[in-house]
Amino acid sequence: MSQNADLRARHIAAIPRGLASAFPVYAQRAENSEIWDQDGKRYIDFAGGIAVLNTGHRHPKVMAAVSDQLDHFTHTAFQILPYEPYVALCERLNELAPFAGPAKSVLFSTGAEAVENAIKIARASTGRPGVIAFSGGFHGRTTLTMALTGKVVPYKVKFGVAPPAIYHLPFPAETHGVSVADTLRALETLFRADIAPTDVAAIIIEPVQGEGGFLPAPVELLQALRKVCDTHGIVLIADEVQTGFARTGKMFGIEHSGVEPDLMTIAKSLAGGFPLSGVIGRAAIMDAAEPGGLGGTYAGSPMACAAALAVLDVIAEEKLIERANAIGVTIRAALEKIAVRNDSVVITGIRGPGAMVAFDIVSATGEPDAAATKRTIQAALEDGLVLLSCGIHGNTIRVLNPLTISDAILAEGLDKLGRALAAAK
Repeated sequence: MSQNADLRARHIAAIPRGLASAFPVYAQRAENSEIWDQDGKRYIDFAGGIAVLNTGHRHPKVMAAVSDQLDHFTHTAFQILPYEPYVALCERLNELAPFAGPAKSVLFSTGAEAVENAIKIARASTGRPGVIAFSGGFHGRTTLTMALTGKVVPYKVKFGVAPPAIYHLPFPAETHGVSVADTLRALETLFRADIAPTDVAAIIIEPVQGEGGFLPAPVELLQALRKVCDTHGIVLIADEVQTGFARTGKMFGIEHSGVEPDLMTIAKSLAGGFPLSGVIGRAAIMDAAEPGGLGGTYAGSPMACAAALAVLDVIAEEKLIERANAIGVTIRAALEKIAVRNDSVVITGIRGPGAMVAFDIVSATGEPDAAATKRTIQAALEDGLVLLSCGIHGNTIRVLNPLTISDAILAEGLDKLGRALAAAK
């Protein structure tokens, strides 16, 4: 029996089925954009730990920063004995905040924690309960963030009804037959039928929907939401958990629109693989919570803070924002060539800013083809390429390779992607 197969048997016996793994392949080691499994097989990583590894696996500068922190201490709990790396990181994040005026930041461990606390801060600031999110959006798996998430299967099945005062609007996307005008009409209807705008604390939106299918939020929509929030005193939250830290060709995805949010949630690629998240926001809003109302035992771990400071250095020193744009051009060009071939499954809807690129697999008649998408991902895995799907129909493939990937390995991975699309026909 292979080591992967042995681990799979142990996995099934020890871990509940609610925690699903995409592949029965167990990682043994990784470097930059490559992973080797327990049986020694090499894979090119086009998943990036679900957008966590913009600076690659085990970047030397990140590893050195964490090693240095390990020589000092691993934990005190910031609420008990605070420490300099947390303060220094918040200072750096405040400097990056894409809005005018003073900013403050607070750190947590997971993206869902960041979203939960952004909602808490918005409610504390406004004194209101309501929150508006979007269909297809993904904000987490905790009770509150699951309710914000705009997809039932698999995130809400069997978990009961949502907490009160959470509402969803249709997300505008041409492929879904929803326009910005449709969304804004739905918002007007919501304000007339279900909740007054004066009872809404926050509107939360991903600048590019992640799990929803890598669908960019139209600039027109973001501008309209900013106006609505300004008119009614609502907090606008940009969920940058998947879009942040150079992935979209900007430090944050919202910067493509020119719209300034009031709060931003961050996580994933913030700390190069170490668990860390946070909320960056306008100082007056961030200070609304009472002392002790925010925090967590492991929130803002010293090792993760050290890693994040190194990540920000790497993004700047290696010009990863510019690199994301260059990688995106290469990926989209390769996909356009595949799209006109007649020896592969039909792909369409090539999209996404920077290196946050996705495309859809459809049938000959243009219908979403989830089965062909699964065949493509399996063929890629067999050829040594890790891919992820997403989208409300399960027919979108997203490309999330590290931004530190070499040109040679990127080209090799794109070749494998092309072969997988042909094999799935």
